[in-house]
Amino acid sequence: MISFTVRMEFNKADRDAVAEILRHLGPASRQESGCINYIAHFVEAEPATVLIYEQYKDEAALEHHRGSPHFQQYATGLYQIMRSREIENLNVVD
Repeated sequence: MISFTVRMEFNKADRDAVAEILRHLGPASRQESGCINYIAHFVEAEPATVLIYEQYKDEAALEHHRGSPHFQQYATGLYQIMRSREIENLNVVD
């Protein structure tokens, strides 16, 4: 299983646009057969920051996600307005 978080910062003025994009991207991503979780959050103490928790069955499922039409449509919209982006890869505690 592949798990990671994506932290993105935006201008406060873009919050509504970001929320609208994520309202489309999240449900479409969760419909992918290899997607286990895709949950977007605004960070309470940082209202212009989004944290997305993602889990995929395997590398092929993640690549499928990145190549999907909804990712191309919505994620690229986020990339155009974000100020910064960080990814944290996670390992499951067994």
